[in-house]
Amino acid sequence: MKDKIAGKIFLLIALSAIISLLLITFFIFQQGIPLIFKIGVSNFFSTHWSPTRGNFGILSMIIGSLMVTAGALIVGIPFGLACAIFLAEFSSSPVQKTLKPVIELLAGIPSVVYGFIGIVILVPFIREHFGGPGFSVLAASIILGIMILPTIVSISYDSIIAVPKAYREGSLALGATKWQTVVMLLVPAARSGIVAGIILGMGRAIGETMAVIMIAGNALKIPGSIFESVRTLTSTIALELGYASGDHRAALFACGSFLFVIIILLNIIAIKVTGRK
Repeated sequence: MKDKIAGKIFLLIALSAIISLLLITFFIFQQGIPLIFKIGVSNFFSTHWSPTRGNFGILSMIIGSLMVTAGALIVGIPFGLACAIFLAEFSSSPVQKTLKPVIELLAGIPSVVYGFIGIVILVPFIREHFGGPGFSVLAASIILGIMILPTIVSISYDSIIAVPKAYREGSLALGATKWQTVVMLLVPAARSGIVAGIILGMGRAIGETMAVIMIAGNALKIPGSIFESVRTLTSTIALELGYASGDHRAALFACGSFLFVIIILLNIIAIKVTGRK
């Protein structure tokens, strides 16, 4: 009887996380979706965002979020994958035990610290060498690229390590070099895990808020280049929710609903890719 009672209690505790997620999902959609039908889908996905005039177009923010996320992946994927390959195949055991925890420690640094570093170092550098305000797509992409490194490195490293040792031995026995073995055998064999890590890193990048607010410039326009300011969906929600009311508040919840759907889709794709293996 005691075991059954304990089992029920643990089941309820485990289900509490799912229930919390369902309640959050219901609340976000219940607050935001009615506005989309009220103003029309075409108006919601326009470029005109002026809450005081009743314009709630989020297209410029969607494009801004996608540009910053794409830039972060361009920065993070090569460095993250190269680091994972080095740790898994070319480094000694002491180096692995030292470097891997240091990389994972990056995930514990508050995003406001990344934003502060970007303001002090990166933004002035971009302003002096490339022109423009410095607060730009490029600055946000570099900072986010660094922030997603722990996700990409950790999952890619685990995927490469999980490749059976016989694969490596067979490749080397056939005369392949270490580098050929890595590029032509190990990386393709670990592809599903690597792709899953990239997709989860993409979800982290598109959902980041504080660092982006600090260094992206928050200009409500579609940027013409990577050196121009931009505003993302998360930045808009964080900047305006404190004083929004009525349809303006509902529009911010609609932004959150759209962002929620994007992140859920990214996680589903990651789970499917990983599950395929």
